[in-house]
Amino acid sequence: MAGAREAGVKHALVLSTLYPNSVNPRFGTFVARSLEALAKRGDWRVTVVNPLGLPPLALGRYRALADLPSQAEEGGITIHRPHFTLIPRFGARLNAAAIARAVLPLARKIHAETPFDIVDAQFFFPDGPAAAIIARELKLPLSIKARGGDITFWGKQAFARAQMVEAAREVAGLLAVSRDLADQMAEMGIPADKIALHYTGLDRDRFRPFDHPQLRRQLSDELGFAMPTGVPLLACVGALIPRKGQAVAIKALHDIPEARLVLIGKGEDEAALRALTASEGLSERVFFAGSIDHDLMPLLLSAADVMVLPTDNEGLANAWVEALACGTPVVTCDVGGARELIASDVAGRLVARDPKAVAEGVNAILADPPPREAVAALTESFSWEANAAALAAHYEGILAP
Repeated sequence: MAGAREAGVKHALVLSTLYPNSVNPRFGTFVARSLEALAKRGDWRVTVVNPLGLPPLALGRYRALADLPSQAEEGGITIHRPHFTLIPRFGARLNAAAIARAVLPLARKIHAETPFDIVDAQFFFPDGPAAAIIARELKLPLSIKARGGDITFWGKQAFARAQMVEAAREVAGLLAVSRDLADQMAEMGIPADKIALHYTGLDRDRFRPFDHPQLRRQLSDELGFAMPTGVPLLACVGALIPRKGQAVAIKALHDIPEARLVLIGKGEDEAALRALTASEGLSERVFFAGSIDHDLMPLLLSAADVMVLPTDNEGLANAWVEALACGTPVVTCDVGGARELIASDVAGRLVARDPKAVAEGVNAILADPPPREAVAALTESFSWEANAAALAAHYEGILAP
């Protein structure tokens, strides 16, 4: 989408390797919702560049990514998907430079037609260092957001840490999704006075308590997995990767009598988790739901007694907020911004990352469940409208003389 600048409307070039598409519809949906809410305000035009990393020979899952349209219009946003060369497993240190090379010609072309006011990276690595190169070339102010794994994982890799600290020297402003994450950024050597908090948003119309008496039966029929009303139901929302801790949640079932566990998400650990479920004799009590329709998520969370996520690092997990909004308390680990949400027994329990501790936390909630209305009330300050207003204010603060 090109054309003259609309009066009073500023233009953001947003770089995000995290963004949903038809191949991975649940990948980075929180980025899309935030930017769609920003575009809906009318004072900011948003152009998203979602670089797709493809190996020299794009086979298997990469083939479908390679076949995605290079440009799309979604939610009031123009999305461009240029390709950059990715060397799986070994090329991470090269990705930021590769992304910048792939994006710059496109960015220059759009900037010449409809000038940008700011360059924004929605993930710190590799997006942040790449965006720093682009902002420098376009002579524009730069903002970078940290979300969790970009700091807690990549911040421990010397090459990535160096690239992020260097990019942070060039930013006009930084965002972090939790106070804990902001503190970790400062410990890395990133200037604390440049970091502002920017909590996630929430679709308040969708994520709310649903109290239909036949909800579990309806979900059982739809998913093909028995969820009896008289037994505990646990939901675990997150990519099926080791750090999310689904293996811990599965083993915890031995100490939660009759409980069923629904794993919502896809990922590289699925085969290992299925094998673990079988070897533990729990196949009848664990269901792999995969990537479910977004309208089904609040129904599952509302039907669950507890949302369990024994993760070993997070920024501030959207799954925590969405579960609480549905009136479902959370059992998770004391990582990232968990203490900023799970601040009382009404919200849930913070536990050690082992099956016994997870089971104890779940059983404590089952023995004395908090009122769902009280749990949902904990998220009253979260909305995508509030998230977008804060993001717009952050941009305006950077541009202010």
